[in-house]
Amino acid sequence: MTSFFHALRIKEVKEKILFSILFIVIYRFGSYIPISGVDVESIKALFSNGGILSFIDLFSGGSLSRFSIFALGILPYINASIIMQMMSFVMPSLKDLAKEGVAGQKKIAQYTRLMTVGLALLQGTVMAVGFKQFLLPETSLLFFLFYAIIGLVAGAILVMWIAELMSEYGIGNGASLLIFIGIIAEFPLYIKKTFILVSGGTNVIGVFFMVITLLVMIASIVYFQEAERRVQVQYAKRVVGRKMMGAQSSYIPFRLIQGGVLPIIFASALLQFPMLIGQYIQIDAVQVFFQRFYSYNSVLYNGSFALLIFFFCYFYTAISFNPVELSKQIKQNGGFILGVRPGKPTEEYLERTVSTLTLFGSLFLASIALFPVIMANITKVDSFQGLGGTALLIIVGVAMDLLRQFDSFVVSAKYDGVS
Repeated sequence: MTSFFHALRIKEVKEKILFSILFIVIYRFGSYIPISGVDVESIKALFSNGGILSFIDLFSGGSLSRFSIFALGILPYINASIIMQMMSFVMPSLKDLAKEGVAGQKKIAQYTRLMTVGLALLQGTVMAVGFKQFLLPETSLLFFLFYAIIGLVAGAILVMWIAELMSEYGIGNGASLLIFIGIIAEFPLYIKKTFILVSGGTNVIGVFFMVITLLVMIASIVYFQEAERRVQVQYAKRVVGRKMMGAQSSYIPFRLIQGGVLPIIFASALLQFPMLIGQYIQIDAVQVFFQRFYSYNSVLYNGSFALLIFFFCYFYTAISFNPVELSKQIKQNGGFILGVRPGKPTEEYLERTVSTLTLFGSLFLASIALFPVIMANITKVDSFQGLGGTALLIIVGVAMDLLRQFDSFVVSAKYDGVS
């Protein structure tokens, strides 16, 4: 927090914060502009029953239950980013683009935007068709479908644009920050539901245990998010210019959770996509499948969630960490890992170390994601429905990323003052 207050004295940081706040206000304002022609109160009643709809609505900050122009939120953009990252990993043409530096990244970003429009069109069409059951008597069906789809797609594109502007000119990652804002915007609702339970004298002990569970989870998330394995590297004596540099010892930090909050966001976004579509397909077999086997508390959903967390943890590590290049850099700088020979043994040691860390990091993320669901079933407290491990991981992860960015601003300002 000291770094945070120091960062507020820097003009650049103030401008970035004000810029982010401006677009957050626009985003929240847009989430309250409804698409006309439907009975909004009936839609709210549908989402107030809890379950997966409340969980999906959590990521849009309540925009979905209000059927606002931002009902699709940032999810089409995140889904498009996931697809493009996976395609960049397996398609040679996209892999070559990624290696072209800034120009290649700009092309990939443009492809991501186009895919976002396509996904938003698909999701918006399904949502508009699904919500036709809530049409007001005086509303024309064809006219409603026309402007609802246009409004939802335009809203998703605007949210994508806001996220990219916030990433470029504001503080932190724009997409993560919008999800973060959407989650904490629903906190008053959870507090209200919990207060009603406590004041009514219903399951007070269960509420107490749920609150303690959430606090312990937050503390453990902070601890494990900061955990790292330090691999010690010894550098031999070498000549730099006309000077002889003495032997030095340093270390390479490997974080326990390499991808941070991204594996959770990606896994949640992929799981919500079929659910979001399935909720509006009025076919008995489809509805029975989602109610019995693919609900928020089901084994299939939570098992798929855990597997996707493992997949994205390893996927992110694979695309962000290259043991061959790191081994070469250590060798070129005259360094070596204590007890490990340079070359192939160093590559294998680094790969084994990171794989082990990724395994334990994946286990922790999966446990945190599933534990609140288990506790909710044990305590029978549903006032925190939706505010599970996924939401807590995103909140803590984004908050800590913001604080780390404030630290970097303060260090940069100090160096600028010295120079």
